[in-house]
Amino acid sequence: MQKKFVTNLAFLLFLNLLIKPFWILGIDREVQNQVGAENFGIYFALFNFSFLLNIILDIGITNFNNKNIAQNNHLLTKHFSSLVVLKFFLAVLYIAITVILGLIIGYDFRFMKILLILGLNQFLISFVMYLRSNIAGLHIFWLDSIVSVLDRFIMIVLCVFLLWGNVLNEKLDIMHYVYAQTIAYFVTACIAFIIVIGKTEFIKLKLSRAFAMMILKKSFPFAVLVLLMTFYNRLDTVMLERMLPDGAQQAGIYAQGYRILDATNMIAFLFAGLLLPIFSRMLKYKESVEALVKIAFILLMTPAVVIAIGCFFYSKELMGLMYHEHIEESAIIFSMLMACFMAISTTYIFGTLLTANGNLRELNLMAASGILINIVLNLFLIPRFQAAGSAVSSLITQFLTALIQVLIVQSIFKFKINYRLILTLIVFIAGVVLINYFSKGIHKNWMVNFSIMVIASGIWAFATRMFNIKSMVRILKYG
Repeated sequence: MQKKFVTNLAFLLFLNLLIKPFWILGIDREVQNQVGAENFGIYFALFNFSFLLNIILDIGITNFNNKNIAQNNHLLTKHFSSLVVLKFFLAVLYIAITVILGLIIGYDFRFMKILLILGLNQFLISFVMYLRSNIAGLHIFWLDSIVSVLDRFIMIVLCVFLLWGNVLNEKLDIMHYVYAQTIAYFVTACIAFIIVIGKTEFIKLKLSRAFAMMILKKSFPFAVLVLLMTFYNRLDTVMLERMLPDGAQQAGIYAQGYRILDATNMIAFLFAGLLLPIFSRMLKYKESVEALVKIAFILLMTPAVVIAIGCFFYSKELMGLMYHEHIEESAIIFSMLMACFMAISTTYIFGTLLTANGNLRELNLMAASGILINIVLNLFLIPRFQAAGSAVSSLITQFLTALIQVLIVQSIFKFKINYRLILTLIVFIAGVVLINYFSKGIHKNWMVNFSIMVIASGIWAFATRMFNIKSMVRILKYG
């Protein structure tokens, strides 16, 4: 299983690092530069608002299905047609509730128009994720990897024409961007649907009420978990936009600082997508997961430390390279948000293990605590420090919830505490801090200094044995 994890992870990372950074740091960033921080801030706040109730589209079906298919492949044919019908029913319910809540909190016609299309996009994303859960559950990871980047590839092609192809007779509007996403998600959903049908004996769409109630009952704990975690991850910009007189602009500034975190989060998310079905199958057959947890932690935490610390030291330079306005404000937010990446990486590993093991009660209590902490901190910090206050709130919430998950895993699985790894991690972090500090004065060109820092940090990772070449080779040879 360790060999399968590492080899499939390498392919998955290759595809995603090929496509998604260009999407987030090239296309998405350039859209914000062309439409302005305020207009993009409106989109960003509405996108996060549409994401808050995303769980209605899924009710935990995707996580449940991923785990279930990984342990019982034959259930794909039995469940697929009913789950597709259920997904469409939930889509209608989700869009209706989202529109009603949007009207209640005071969104005007323009906001509601954007929100409605974003709601449709959320359904298409959710449907693709469900279809991918079937592919991953069957352990066809190479095909799931291709589908995982297909939507972004299509969007890149469309947006290249919109941004630089002179196909518009008017200035780029945020709605052009939203419609491009809709087309990309729809095409991806169609292709993924055809792939999954090819793996089933699918005949016709039908839904049994008894089956739907059974699935909803089993997946409900997953749904509560996703809902709670979505709230403490996505509530910040919604509160920013609603609480402040210049809320749209502050949300746009926050989006500038958040963008690279969003790009790096995909790495941790990809780990979780691979780990969930692998953990699920290993736990079913009572195999030890301790070695895989250690490998996943090292593989993810090592670059997370370099990225987080490097972005802290080079925050102004990176923001100045990416944006045309609000550089100083976004640099402060960026430096704090990037520190969250270490906590988020920890969450994706230990939280995924707890999900695979069925410890949803503990995870839900943790996530509820995260929401409470996040809301209280935002109510106190946003009026005083605006977007920077929201970044502080995120930083505190992410690290507290990550720590709670580590403690829960230790309590349940009784892993042997690896003091050597802990000491090595501390030494590695201290070294990366010093490397960043001294790299700032090497050359007049900060890009040269940044490159030297990355290379030196990579060498330091091998020197401290955070990365052990012999262990990786042994895994690839013998699994």
